[in-house]
Order: sequence, then C-alpha cells, then structure tokens
Amino acid sequence: MGQLITVTGMVLAAYPYSDYDKRLVVLTKERGKISMFAKGARRQNSSLLAVCSSFVFGEFSVYEGRSSYNLMQAKVKNYFTDLSRDFTKACYGFYFCELAEYYTREANDELPMLKLLYQSLRALENRSIPDMLVRYIFELKTLVISGDCPVEFEEQEAGESTRYTLQYIAASPVERLYTFTVSEEVLKELGGVLEQYRKLYMEGTYKSLEILESCT
Repeated sequence: MGQLITVTGMVLAAYPYSDYDKRLVVLTKERGKISMFAKGARRQNSSLLAVCSSFVFGEFSVYEGRSSYNLMQAKVKNYFTDLSRDFTKACYGFYFCELAEYYTREANDELPMLKLLYQSLRALENRSIPDMLVRYIFELKTLVISGDCPVEFEEQEAGESTRYTLQYIAASPVERLYTFTVSEEVLKELGGVLEQYRKLYMEGTYKSLEILESCT
C-alpha cells in the first residue's frame, strides 16, 4: 500500500462498487480530479457513510495506489445540506458537478474550477440570487477557465447591459461572481447567449441538465 496523503476537495459523484464499497470522484486542490475507493462505505455503521455523497467538501486522507486511491478517513468542512433538501437546487448542484467532472483532469491544476464549484454551490444556498443566474454564471466561467470560450463579447447580439454582464463574469475573480443580480430582460438574454455557447463549445450530454430542464 502506498503513502498516506491528505487532499482537500469536493465529491463530484459517488457510485456503488461491489456489495459494500463506493467509488468516489473527487475534485482536489492538490491532485486535480481523482477516483478513490471507500471500502465498506455502504454499511450502515461505516464511519465513511456520511462523507461519500455529492457536494461533500473537506479533507480526505487516502492511500495512493498505482491507478486510484483508497479513502481511509475524511474531515468534512461543508455538507451543503440545504441543497439536498430542495430537489431543484440539488439538480443544479448535480449539473455543476457533472460539468466539473467533464472539464477537469487528474494531475492538472484544477484549483480555479474547485473554487468556482464551491462558490457556486454556496450561491445556490443564497436565496437572494436567482438559481438561473447562478447557472449561467457557472456555465460561462467554466468555459472561460477551460479556454473554450471567447472573453470578448462586443460582437454578441445582446443589449449593452448583457454584454457588460458577460464581460464582468469572464474577467472577475471567482470570489466576486455572485455579488450581483440582473433584470429579467438581461437574464433572458444571458440565457440565449449561454444556449448558443452550450451548442458551440460544450460536448457530451448531461443527465442532470435534462432533469433540470424538465422541471424548471
């Protein structure tokens, strides 16, 4: 067995594995996106039961193997429990995690994406910010971080306020993204722009997005 290390990150997804284990996909500050196995995590008396769920953010102590990691213990800093109590907000959260899983890689510097995901889940819990605005901000900033999207919007067929909002999202640090709201007109135009960008730049299909769009 390899060396015991501690990584800080967010659980993007948790899957059943064998009769009593789970496989986690975790976006970490130190190692990028990694997979880790939690033995016995599906047993009711397991100390890992509560930490093997999406949205869990904390420190994970793991043994590093050749192709994966074995989770030994975890220190949770945030469960984002408010999301699990609201079906629609949970769908947004799962969609964000799906996007993060698609756009990140192991051994890459994924700290910007980890920060974006964490702040976006916090924004979903803030009821003063419309969920749809949080979604558009997350989608655009994800494309900007990944380098798959233009960062100049003068040619975009939208109002001046919408173009300014797009530019602000693209240029601002993550910590300042969820400090504003917009009018209904601007929100609608943002939706149109992001729909174009999803078709142009986003590959793959996202099950959580299909569920989200069917109930909103």
